[in-house]
Amino acid sequence: MPSKVLGIDEAGRGSVLGPLVVGGFLAEESRLEELRPLGVRDSKLLTRARRETLFDTLKAVGDQIALEIPPAEIDVAVRQGKLNLLEAHTFARLIRMTDAREVFVDACDPVADRFGRRVKTLARTHARVISRHKADRDVPVVSAASVVAKVCRDRAMDRLRRQLGVECGSGYPSDQRTQALVSGHLSSRALPVNWLRYSWSTVERLKPRGSLQTLDREWP
Repeated sequence: MPSKVLGIDEAGRGSVLGPLVVGGFLAEESRLEELRPLGVRDSKLLTRARRETLFDTLKAVGDQIALEIPPAEIDVAVRQGKLNLLEAHTFARLIRMTDAREVFVDACDPVADRFGRRVKTLARTHARVISRHKADRDVPVVSAASVVAKVCRDRAMDRLRRQLGVECGSGYPSDQRTQALVSGHLSSRALPVNWLRYSWSTVERLKPRGSLQTLDREWP
């Protein structure tokens, strides 16, 4: 049986809007050498048009998987100081969906090896799990996973724009259009919505006086 290798990365961790998306790319080891010539790299360094093209091209090389973590689930984890653990659980869930013999993951933990050990334990897998910082830049199969995660995150934001009927920007706290949307929602004192991460300090900063308290920390 051909040996398969899985790469895993995420997109949208720092966003105040929409899901965090964990992307996976699974390919036979013999086909990994095809990835660099295709132009895979850290998805943040690619235009959206280039990511979409790569996303389609990669289908001929291996399998793509994406899992979304909704804002409400992220809020619970952040308030408990367990966002890294939530991400590790989702990476592990993705591993269990495959028959990979070797797994490369982009580490969110300051100690990369610790994150890898945690993911392997949670996945209950015999596969070798290699965890690295900047894996999305340095390991082609993780670069491919980065493209999968970012394309699926982009599409999730497209769905949100259609749902809201307004432009909401990138979803990241530094985006003025995102800030305007969040500020308008909070000022209207509307009921909680499923697209906003209430645990982000952006919400604390933009909320009208007297609203619910949130954490005073921004998560990278």
